[in-house]
Amino acid sequence: MQLRGKLLLAEPGMRDPSFRRTVLLICGHEPGDGASGLILNRPLGKVVGELLKDEAFEPLKNIEVYEGGPVLRDQLMFCSMWWTPKRGLHWAMRISIEEATEHARRPGRIVRAYLGHAGWSPGQLEGEMRQQTWISAEPTRGFLGAGQDIALWQSLLGNVSPLYRILVEAPDDPYLN
Repeated sequence: MQLRGKLLLAEPGMRDPSFRRTVLLICGHEPGDGASGLILNRPLGKVVGELLKDEAFEPLKNIEVYEGGPVLRDQLMFCSMWWTPKRGLHWAMRISIEEATEHARRPGRIVRAYLGHAGWSPGQLEGEMRQQTWISAEPTRGFLGAGQDIALWQSLLGNVSPLYRILVEAPDDPYLN
């Protein structure tokens, strides 16, 4: 099972606070080596200029910062995503300041900063997929322009099936309703 380039949607019943109601882009996946990815829908409500005051980051000062995952949360990285008609979703992770600046100038490219990333040891993600912790989805061109917060998870998961459409709208504890 090759998951590189897929979106993983957290199953609605997931309670792990690191991944609850998340959408992940799997950036690297080799079944024998593990996997890595980025949470796409956890904006931190900050921009790069609020975190990094160095003059080198000036061209990127208004780039939004997201929580990328629970691994290495103290490290900021830049990532660019774009869509091509022939090959679909493309991304470049851990790009330099100069590369991020260049990507940000190009039409159709989305540049974000991420604190941390998601990572799985060999076989771990495959096990989680067998346990149906994640729902795999193909990225579409429209997902790049969609809101990148909890609404992204709700929208993508709601398109999977009518049952999920109901579950994404359910309160955390239906007994409190």
